Amino acid sequence: MSRSNLSGLHVLSRRRKRLVLTTQHKEIWHHIHSLLPLRDAARAACLSRAFLHSWRCHPILTLNRCILGSNASVPRENLSCIIDNILRNHTGIGIKIFRLESIFDACNYLDNWLQIAVTPGIEELTLKLCHGEMQYNVPCKLFSDGVQSSIRYLKLSLCAFHPKAELGPLKNLTSLQLHSVRISGDELECFLSKSPALEQLHISACHEIMALKIPCVLLQLRCLKVSDCQKLQVIESKARNLLSFILMGAMVKVSLGETLQMKNLCMSCPNLICSARAELPSTMPNLEILSIGSFDQRVNTPMLPTKFLFLQHLSISLKFTNPSYDYFSLVSFLDASPSLKTWLLDVAYPTMRHESFFGSSSELRQISEQHHGSLDTMKIKGFHSAKSLIELTCYIVKNAKSLGCLTLDTTFGELKCDSGMIGGRCAEMPKDFLTEAGRGAAAIRAYIEDKVPPIVKLTVVEHCRRCHFDSPCEWI
Repeated sequence: MSRSNLSGLHVLSRRRKRLVLTTQHKEIWHHIHSLLPLRDAARAACLSRAFLHSWRCHPILTLNRCILGSNASVPRENLSCIIDNILRNHTGIGIKIFRLESIFDACNYLDNWLQIAVTPGIEELTLKLCHGEMQYNVPCKLFSDGVQSSIRYLKLSLCAFHPKAELGPLKNLTSLQLHSVRISGDELECFLSKSPALEQLHISACHEIMALKIPCVLLQLRCLKVSDCQKLQVIESKARNLLSFILMGAMVKVSLGETLQMKNLCMSCPNLICSARAELPSTMPNLEILSIGSFDQRVNTPMLPTKFLFLQHLSISLKFTNPSYDYFSLVSFLDASPSLKTWLLDVAYPTMRHESFFGSSSELRQISEQHHGSLDTMKIKGFHSAKSLIELTCYIVKNAKSLGCLTLDTTFGELKCDSGMIGGRCAEMPKDFLTEAGRGAAAIRAYIEDKVPPIVKLTVVEHCRRCHFDSPCEWI
């Protein structure tokens, strides 16, 4: 080969190396640019031609008033125009995360915006509209074949969504959150049946759902949370690997099927305490966290031989309890839970007709001593002078040998002036509640305080004398 040919090959080789190096540099700068917050990425694109191309392929678009118009002087109508310009200048290629939150007058643009942003390869879609725009219907055609294969996280708020049977499977969807979404129970069941990889399902304020049915294909579902669905009557789950179930603000019939793996349960309904103590140890033997709420509780908790062997955190909330209810019967839960570490008992807003220890001639009840070696933290919110509540507290102080912290809150959990609340005043309380709070504090000093071992940190929370100066000072 001639010298001139060798020289030509050498020059070509150097050009190729320079080209490869330039491509590598572009990829590095593109990656750095993709890590910048949206506002900083936009500024960089304006200042540098090198970042202009990567801006048009930016993978994370979070569009809300905080990011686009934190200045209060920016009219909210202008935000839609800003977003429209951003998306029209975006190629639609490479978007991994698209979040559109609380943008006024977005319905006029949404079809175009979603067509640009929701493309094959997207992994997260969050769509939160304003309260006046719930009529927008998220189109099913948005979930094309490529989107169905890539999307992992879907959150819809304040809109309508009516999935059809023709919708293909969403093979990689792991998290679904629906808040104030107009969707029927049948439509949701259809959508769930096409999401076999789903791990988390959160549904709140979806008032058109009357029956929530979880199909058996959801073998990966671990967490189910349902709250404030006004018309919901039935929850039926066939997801046998469910670990956490949270139900709030709804009185519904619940059927969870196989629940042997359940570790976290949170429920609230009338007279739940007894059934929870009687049924859960056998149906959910592996529970570690249990939160139960009950109102108008009438039946005392029975002592039973069954155990919560793995229960570590217990929360019991009793609202507007029947005057005859025996708080001391809750010892049954402590007796059944050898691994229990923390216990929160909320007895706020009791009826004022309970049997107070003041004026009673009977002594504190005694039962056979049973040492409990795991309970470390006990808190009673809404502590008052009910005789059975004082007996329960004294029993715990005497028998929980590992107890480290005991908090007795007589304020019913209301905000106090030292919490930084606006106005610097405690929340107002009815006079009878203030009186009962004072009686509760007096009961602590008279019957409990001297029984607490020195190694236990006792915290007594009382109402504020400065804000409630006109409350009685003598309680007995």
